[in-house]
Amino acid sequence: MRDADFQVAIGDKVSFSKTVSESDVYLFAGITGDLSDVHCNEEFMKKSAFGRRIAHGVLSMGFMSTASTVMYTPHVEKYADLTPVSQGYDRVRFIGPVFFGDTVTVTYTIAKIDSDKNRAFADVAVINQHGEVVASATHIMRWVPVRSREPEIV
Repeated sequence: MRDADFQVAIGDKVSFSKTVSESDVYLFAGITGDLSDVHCNEEFMKKSAFGRRIAHGVLSMGFMSTASTVMYTPHVEKYADLTPVSQGYDRVRFIGPVFFGDTVTVTYTIAKIDSDKNRAFADVAVINQHGEVVASATHIMRWVPVRSREPEIV
């Protein structure tokens, strides 16, 4: 695979913004089963170091995934014999809290392309409305060859 086949280049950047609501956190808590007091008990959190409830760190990772979709979806039809799939996140860090009502912006920047392994690496940062980085990671996108759908003749 050649670098040009990735349809993205080093330095390409997209962003995605979202205001985190109480509903977002409670729906995520219900889906995952993570009903920790840190996320769901305002009275408990009033006495904490944060003073109020915080969103799940992994919810920020979900927003990172959305940013990768924003980056690659416009190119999907150009990947005739390849399927781009997330291979995961390295060096994930939850650096600061995300409070209910915060607006976070995820910036997704292509940092490296590894043509030999059909992978692209992106630096991902989640920043709140105060300009504070609240989460970061390196995302790995891999292009998997599409197998022939025709039956093999033996």
